[in-house]
Amino acid sequence: MIPRSVSVLALTALLGACAGIGQKDAIDSQAGKPVRVCTEERGCNSVSRADLRKERMPEPPTQEEARIASLEAKAQEDPRAAFDLALRFFRGDGISRDTYKAITWMRSAAERGNTKAQVALGRFYLSGVEEMGADPAEAESWLSAAAGKGDAEATRLLAEAQKAKADDIAWRRWVDSHRALWLGYWWNAYHYYTYWSAGSWLYY
Repeated sequence: MIPRSVSVLALTALLGACAGIGQKDAIDSQAGKPVRVCTEERGCNSVSRADLRKERMPEPPTQEEARIASLEAKAQEDPRAAFDLALRFFRGDGISRDTYKAITWMRSAAERGNTKAQVALGRFYLSGVEEMGADPAEAESWLSAAAGKGDAEATRLLAEAQKAKADDIAWRRWVDSHRALWLGYWWNAYHYYTYWSAGSWLYY
């Protein structure tokens, strides 16, 4: 005959196990129920709890994204890195191509005195590209800044631009004949200041 105390303990353990199973079933049941989520972008929608947990967990950055983020941080401090970042945005080198961001970062480098960036902007504004049209006054401003520091290419371009501006037809012909050349610098003639090695950006 089983002692009464042992029977009571066994019954208690059995009830506890059943309660645990019941709680787990309740939790699993709740996990399957959708919840109402409202955002400014999407409005209000029903989302499963599993999907909600997935949305709250951001994907870790890829190696390429981490490299570009490191270059962006460097570009905040050094105009040479800003010049490189501008070229990478323009070329789509390691990042999605974005002409607007390319110009923004190139202007940032130029405003901080980088001569190569000033000449690059001068060429860009002489020709215009994609949705951004030519801006001769802006081009002259940046070329003048570079020429004032002795840059031979900026000095030559500035003189040619000022001469061509005297006649509207001559100006258009001059710009059209040089557009491919100027944009070619952006695509492949300009060289980077930096390269990636051992987990960081180094200067040549």
